[in-house]
Amino acid sequence: MTSPLVVVLDYGSGNVHSAVKAVEAAGARVELSADRARVMAADGLLVPGVGAFRAVMDALRAVRGDELVDRRLAGGRAVMGICVGQQIMFERGEEHGDVCEGLGEWPGAVTALRAPTVPHMGWNTVQAPADSTLFEGLHDERFYFVHSYAAHDWTLEVTNPKIRAPRVTWSEHGERFVAAVENGPLTSTQFHPEKSGSAGLALLGNWLRTL
Repeated sequence: MTSPLVVVLDYGSGNVHSAVKAVEAAGARVELSADRARVMAADGLLVPGVGAFRAVMDALRAVRGDELVDRRLAGGRAVMGICVGQQIMFERGEEHGDVCEGLGEWPGAVTALRAPTVPHMGWNTVQAPADSTLFEGLHDERFYFVHSYAAHDWTLEVTNPKIRAPRVTWSEHGERFVAAVENGPLTSTQFHPEKSGSAGLALLGNWLRTL
């Protein structure tokens, strides 16, 4: 059986090469590209993200990555966001009084963590739904976080009984925040699977098996 092809979106994100290596180690064929044809043809698109919300959005738009994400999701094609790559899926980010529009795939805002120590840096547990595909076999594992902002609420409601409701995973650092989302073709994690050792590779493997 042929390994799935994943394109890691090349828009200048700082952790892009470690993401490429991790997805390869998890069992995929990987290309680093922002080429429209390559992105659209891939089995999965990985959107990494490091730094400020606005900087990531500006860099993403510079390569028309916002359009590529939207087109893939409109066609039911898999997309996974990591760290700020998860945050930009929400309507907006608010950092130091700067409000920036996100991709708007989910309602809500990404705001500063209210915790004794910021950034939230290091290993932490998560609370995943029992029926999670992403965390299958990983419910007792820890994952590696590096962030000062997060989504603290989940307000998207699904009223159509034929559509599976999003599965939201939570973690805590001073307060509860969204640690991962599984929403049809769109998957994301606030933590870094590529820095989370064997647990992170297993999680990426779970995602690859959905492609």
